[in-house]
Amino acid sequence: MQFGIFSVSDVTTDPTTGHTPDDTERVRAMLTIARHADEAGLDVFATGEHHNPPFVASSPTTMLGYLAGVTKNITLSTATTLITTNDPVRIAEEYAMLQVISDGRMDLMMGRGNTGPVYPWFGQDIRQGIPLAIENYALVRRLWTEDVVDWEGKFRTPLQGFTSTPRPLDGVPPFVWHGSIRSPEIAEQAAYYGDGFLHNNIFWPMTHTKQMVQFYRQRFEHYGHGRADQAIVGLGGQAFMRKNSQAAWDEFRPYFDNAPVYGHGPSMEDFTRDTPLTVGSPQQVVDRYGSFIDDVGHYQRQLFLMDHAGLPLKTVLEQIDLLASDVVPELRKIAEAKRPQDVPANPPTHAERVAAAQAQGKTGATHVGDGGDEYTGKRAEEVLS
Repeated sequence: MQFGIFSVSDVTTDPTTGHTPDDTERVRAMLTIARHADEAGLDVFATGEHHNPPFVASSPTTMLGYLAGVTKNITLSTATTLITTNDPVRIAEEYAMLQVISDGRMDLMMGRGNTGPVYPWFGQDIRQGIPLAIENYALVRRLWTEDVVDWEGKFRTPLQGFTSTPRPLDGVPPFVWHGSIRSPEIAEQAAYYGDGFLHNNIFWPMTHTKQMVQFYRQRFEHYGHGRADQAIVGLGGQAFMRKNSQAAWDEFRPYFDNAPVYGHGPSMEDFTRDTPLTVGSPQQVVDRYGSFIDDVGHYQRQLFLMDHAGLPLKTVLEQIDLLASDVVPELRKIAEAKRPQDVPANPPTHAERVAAAQAQGKTGATHVGDGGDEYTGKRAEEVLS
C-alpha cells in the first residue's frame, strides 16, 4: 500500500502565536513539506487545487513540475484537479507535460470542487457539476488516447482535427483517480473507465465511506475490469501525533478549535470519534488506520492531511517524521498481511501501465508529427530526406 500526505493549501492564522503566513511563505512551506516527505520515504505528495482565498494552490502542475526536479522517489499527484472549471484541453496538455517532466512519476485525481462561487469565475454553473465532470473527462481521455480528435459537446467549443501536445509519455496516459465524497455518479465514472477511486473521507464516518467504496467496487466488476476486490481504491485521513497521547491532544486542540476548515462545529472529541481524525500516539494511529481494511477491503493508497489549521512548518515536518518512522512501517505490515495474493498492493506504476498497453497493442503516438508534417502533409521522413 502507498502512504503519503496531501495539502489543501489553506492559509490559516496560528492560534497560539497569532502569526498568519503570507501567500509566498505558504507556497514555499508546501515545497519544503513535499521535499521532506520524499526524504522521509513517504510514497505520495498530493496538492489540492483552489482558486479562492484562503487557499493558495491555484496551479498544481507548476508546483508538481518544480517538485519533479527536486525530489527523487515520491509520486507527485493532485488531491483535486478541477475537471469542471478547467478546460479539458488544458488538463490533457498540462498533465501530459507533467508526466513527461517527471518521467511518469505522477498521477492525478479528478474532482468537481464544492465552492459555488468559483464556478461562475470560470464561466460554469455548479448545478452542472456532474454533467461537466462526465463530458470533460470523456474529452480528456480522447485527447490522450487519440492522435487527432474531432469533438463536439455541450460545455465548450467544438474541436476539429485537434492534436493535444505533448503526447503522453511512452504513448500511455497518466493514471487517473476520481475523488468524491458524496456522489455515486463519480464512483460510477471511475468504475466505467477502470480508473482509481479515492474517497477523501476526512469529514465522514467510516459507514459512509464503506458504502461508497463498495458501490465503486461492484460497478468496477460490472464493467469487466476485474473482481470487485481488485479495484484501485484510496482513502483520505488526518492525524496529529506525539509520543504521549495527552500531549498530542493538548497541543492540537487550539488548532482544531480555531481552524475554519472545521467550521467551529463538533468538538474535537466528537470529531475524532465520528471521522478518521486521530489525535494521539503513533500506535493509536496504527490501530485505527490498520482497521480500515476490514471495512473497505484492501486498498492501495492512504493519504493524510497534516499541514493545515495554522500548524507551524516545524510541527508539520515533525508529524511527517513520526508518520514515516512510527506509523507507515507498521501499517505496511498490516496491509500486506491482509492482502489477498491476486489483489494489487499498489496503484499501477507508469512502467506497469506501459507494459500492459504494449501487451494489448494499445500504446499511442509519442510524437505529434507521427502522422505527417503539419504544413506540407508529408511524413517526417520525407521532409528530412
